[in-house]
Amino acid sequence: MTTTPLFSIADSAEDPEADVWFAEPAGFTAVPLDALLPAPDSPGAGDLRTALAPFLEAAPDDVSRQQFIAQFAQGQQLLGALREAGTVHCSIGLHRDDVGDWATSRGRPLLSFFTVSWRATAVSPRAVTAARAVSELDPQARIEYVELPCGPVTFSESVHTPRAVDGLPRTPLLQFRAHLPHPDCRRLAVFTLSTTAVERREQYRAILRHIATLATFENPLVPSTREAP
Repeated sequence: MTTTPLFSIADSAEDPEADVWFAEPAGFTAVPLDALLPAPDSPGAGDLRTALAPFLEAAPDDVSRQQFIAQFAQGQQLLGALREAGTVHCSIGLHRDDVGDWATSRGRPLLSFFTVSWRATAVSPRAVTAARAVSELDPQARIEYVELPCGPVTFSESVHTPRAVDGLPRTPLLQFRAHLPHPDCRRLAVFTLSTTAVERREQYRAILRHIATLATFENPLVPSTREAP
């Protein structure tokens, strides 16, 4: 999996209401939640209709057009469910599988999904909150507690196999989570990275660890006010 150590600053980094800052490696594309879930009759809703118009006009027939509308609406429902669960950011990861034997992987594309969510917590020391975040997980889940620049963090790792559903494969889903207690001791930021590429466990574990290590609850774009010695 090839990534490049270059960074670009998203507009959201300048949001005065931002509560956490983080960096994603190359290969991740943010999903514009606000643009895709505008309030009815808002200017954003008009912008979304304008953006979708070329796709609808390019549809070869009415059946294809209706299928596109139905699939798009289903995607909105999924994103809406994430938002209701406290998700404030999500992005899709696409990387080339170039680890190990090239003849085996053939550079196939690897997909992943990254989200940032907020959870309210009882007021308690941050280390206690980090420990509680993983206390009810499956005993077989891999758990690790570390101190990072942003404070105490717990990492959890588990594999989920969906229930059998007609027509759908029972593909295992690998999920990594980083639980980062906020300094106000009242909430928890949860970074989640999900993928079906179970055989690339170590690589995706490293990606989430990298994102969490760079995370901060203080705006890194604000110039330091301390005087130089």
